[in-house]
Order: sequence, then C-alpha cells, then structure tokens
Amino acid sequence: MKTTSPAPPVWVKTPVANLIRYVPSGTYFARVRVGGKLIRQSLKTDRISVARLRLTDLVKEERENLEARAEATKGRMTFGEALAIYRDQVEGNPAIKPTSKLYRRKCIAALLKSWPELEETDVKRISERDCLAWASRFAKSYSPSVYNNTVGTLRQVLALASDEGARYGNPAMKIKKVKVRSKTLHLPTHEQFAIFTNTIASAGAWCSEGCADLVRFLAFGGFRKGEAASVTWADCDFEREEILVRGDAETGTKNWTVRRVPMIPDMRQLLERLRGERPDEQPATPVMKVRECQKAMDRAAKTTGMHRITHHDLRHLFATRCIESGVDIPTLSRWLGHKDGGALAMKVYGHLRNQHSQEMAQKVKF
Repeated sequence: MKTTSPAPPVWVKTPVANLIRYVPSGTYFARVRVGGKLIRQSLKTDRISVARLRLTDLVKEERENLEARAEATKGRMTFGEALAIYRDQVEGNPAIKPTSKLYRRKCIAALLKSWPELEETDVKRISERDCLAWASRFAKSYSPSVYNNTVGTLRQVLALASDEGARYGNPAMKIKKVKVRSKTLHLPTHEQFAIFTNTIASAGAWCSEGCADLVRFLAFGGFRKGEAASVTWADCDFEREEILVRGDAETGTKNWTVRRVPMIPDMRQLLERLRGERPDEQPATPVMKVRECQKAMDRAAKTTGMHRITHHDLRHLFATRCIESGVDIPTLSRWLGHKDGGALAMKVYGHLRNQHSQEMAQKVKF
C-alpha cells in the first residue's frame, strides 16, 4: 500500500516569541495575546529584522489601547477626552498629509465653537436629538463641504468613544450629510483677465505688482496656491520649458507626487521678465514674492465689474484655456496633478471639451 508524506506546514514558528511565518508567501505575522485577546496580524514583510521591529510597535500600541479602554470603562469620559485621543491618532498618522491634518483641526475648531458645551459633556449623555439639533444650527452658517467634513469628524470622535467602551452606539450617525453642488464658474475672458491683472498691479500697495504676478503665475500654470509659493528658480527649467512642482515641506502637493508642468508662452514671458528684474537671486529663492492675494483680487473684481474669483478659480481658468486650445483631458489631468487618469477633469471640464469639439467640427469642410 502506497503511503503519502504529510503536507508541509503552512505556518511555522520563528526564534522570536509571538512571531510566526506564513510559508506560501514568506510573510511574517504577529501572534500575541494582549489582555486575554488573541491577535494575529500581518506585519507586511518577509524580512525577520523588520518584522521584529513592527511586532514590538504592534504590541506597544495594543497595550496602550487596552490601557485607554480600561481607563474609559472606569468612569466618565468627556467628549474632550475622546477628542484628545482622536487628535493624537490624527497627528501621529504619517499617512495623513499635513494639509489634511490642518483641515481636520479647522473642523474640530468649528465643531467646538458651534457647540460650546460639547467638550465637557459626558459622551454617554450625547443623544441623537442633541446631534441633530447641532447639525441644524451648523448647516445654516457653513458651506456644504465644511458641514459634511465636520459631521464626519463628530462621527469619528464618537465612534472612538464607543470603541473605547465609554458609550454604546454612535448618535451622530443619524445626521444626514448634504449634497455638495458644483460651483458655477464665472471666469474672465482674455480681455477681462488682462484688465483684471493690470488693475491689481496698479493699485498702489507695496505688494500690488507681486499680487498681479501671482495671479498670472497661478493662471498660466494651473498650480494650487501652496504649490505656487514653493516654486523656486531652480524648479524653472527654461531649456526644457517646464516647471517642477513639488510643494513645500508643510503642504506638499495634494497627491504627494512631484510633477512637471509645461511653460506655456505666457508663462515663459512672465518668468523671463521676473528673472530679468531679479537677476541676482539664488536658485533656492521662491519665484513668487507673495503667497496669497485674495483681497487684491476682490478689490480688482469690484473695480472692473467682474465676477469675484478665488485662487483656485485661476486653476480652473488654466484648465479652461488648455481645453479651448485643444489639450486633451488625460494630458491636462497630468498637468493638474490628478491621479485618476482624467476622471475628475472630465467631470469638471467635460462640457467644455464637448463644446470645443462642436466648435472645431464646424471648421471641417470638404
């Protein structure tokens, strides 16, 4: 009778306590009991030296969470105490960008300002009625996007309190988020833009010319405001006719990636003029002398009778001019720094592309 040898084990022990290896992939897993709870979690590495370090961090984190839950179940946990844990988690998460952390801080500030007694309230005593009453008040004073993000913050803090055993359920889940409608764009024509920037430049303030140059820089490159502030002369490659966009140490680019934006002719003229006016500046010197110019734009729009526009609207202006000039959506998407292959650009600017396509079709003759 033929005998078969037993199948090799799928899991094997290692010389390190609480560390096992999954044979098919070679990945190391933690297998540790904390507070009576057995935890088996992938450490996402096939190197034992890395796995040992991650195991130590995992055990430390689980024990700290256990201590926090134990403290919460001993007695009263206020919303402020839950919020402190939430803040620590957000600030300590390396996967969250600095700009996202800053926005989350603003949501927290708006929440506490609009609900003054919330911070000292026992989380057990926060009811669905309380949350709905706050939401009704808050929605009257803030934009839909701020409203939705602040509601999300409230939900996350109360979910944390529930996870810590300080209350049962999440009363904020009854709050319905609102639909964010796309903004109707009122962008200047070619003639209006020239008058607009000249009006800003001639306003007479110490920074008027710098503000006008920033408006042109944003419009000619499609940059976000934080990105524009970080562009240095070293980032401007006149030979290749492109600008390197990397963001600054605090904000970075929105999608964490460095991208290259071509110098359109107007941009090259602008940069050549600025370089001619400031020939002795070092490569690491920022090209723009001012970081923002909203007040200057508001005054100029009012003076010229133009619709008010924002820094971000100048990014829309860049995209609109590109499409009107025949730039395809995937290319434009890369210039803007989108990571979705053009889906967002198509959603925002698709109607412009269709309109441009129809106009071009009328020029086709046999």
